[in-house]
Amino acid sequence: MNPENLERKILIPEAEIEESFSRGGGPGGQNVNKVATKVELRWRVDASTVFSDEEKARIREVLANRINKEGELIVTAQRERSQLKNREIAYGRLNELVAGALVPEIERIKTRPTAGSREKRIEEKKVQSSIKRGRRKPEIEE
Repeated sequence: MNPENLERKILIPEAEIEESFSRGGGPGGQNVNKVATKVELRWRVDASTVFSDEEKARIREVLANRINKEGELIVTAQRERSQLKNREIAYGRLNELVAGALVPEIERIKTRPTAGSREKRIEEKKVQSSIKRGRRKPEIEE
């Protein structure tokens, strides 16, 4: 990632995020069956007031596989025993995903193959050719 973009800390306002808690798997022993420690965050990308339309479009494009039909980005956390820790992890993950989606892709600069790489490619082709030549049926001369 580009260091310039990491300086801009993305924080989605808590008012825009829906939280729900449920009993989750993970560590906790008997506690797992009694306490709702799993955290699920739902954030409506289109309803956000923090991002511009271009940024929202970029988020929808990059995170398309994580956004449901209602336009919600869903993040869950259930690794820790504590609801508070799982909540922190989920918020961190949500902010990290959005920040990562907003980092522009660096365009690849086309370069020409080096002389050494061209030679290596030709040698590999010759080796492959000889291997295939060895697989042929022998020619019968009359």
